[in-house]
Amino acid sequence: MADAPAPNAPAWLTARPIAHRALHDAARGVIENTPSAVDAALARDYAIEVDIQLSADGEAMVFHDDTLERLTLAEGPAKALSAAQLKAAEMRGTTDRMMTLDDLLARIAGRVPLIIELKSRFDGDTAVAARAVAVLAGYDGPAALMSFDPDLVAAVRTLAPHIPRGITMEHLYDDPEWGILSADTRHEWGNLLHLPRTRPDFIAHYVKELPSAAVDRARAGAPLPVLAWTVRTPEDRAVAALHADQMIFEGFLP
Repeated sequence: MADAPAPNAPAWLTARPIAHRALHDAARGVIENTPSAVDAALARDYAIEVDIQLSADGEAMVFHDDTLERLTLAEGPAKALSAAQLKAAEMRGTTDRMMTLDDLLARIAGRVPLIIELKSRFDGDTAVAARAVAVLAGYDGPAALMSFDPDLVAAVRTLAPHIPRGITMEHLYDDPEWGILSADTRHEWGNLLHLPRTRPDFIAHYVKELPSAAVDRARAGAPLPVLAWTVRTPEDRAVAALHADQMIFEGFLP
């Protein structure tokens, strides 16, 4: 456990387990990042983690995938459709529809902490950070922003230094999806070499790569809370209990 919270990492950040993409269960027709999954997490008083990305017309939409096919009956890149089109898209296995970030905030209404992952196209565009900050400006509930992309975390630091911000990370970045990054970039991110410009208030780290020497070094200089993602098994949970301050979980009830 960290000795004390970082100055901008409030106690609520690690106070309760965090439901990954809200409390979803596809077998029961409760799909990730949907109103039903949010309601299920609220009913059990869990904190909630969701993903957002921008629509074609610049709205922050609560949705994880770059493309629509896995979760909806629509096709193609999510970024190609307007917010209205995305909200109208039928989702697989549920009557729920995609939410905007505004919709999500109205639904939660400050009842539980919200951790929002900013999805990135890793192209230097920080518009999703700007839109999230703008929407959160009117929200009184506990909320934090995080991203794998240091550019987005740095943008949040500049635009809204009062909003808790986190860096989502792995150490190895050896999944084929990270082939879009150069070896130097993977090394920089996996070893937190961007800290002077991002200055995160917390770290969200891949549970399968904990403990992490890079995280230990960072925590030696500042008391940064660590969230372990995504905890799915008893083994994951044991690792998170030893090496993190809270878990982002799915597939079971803590």
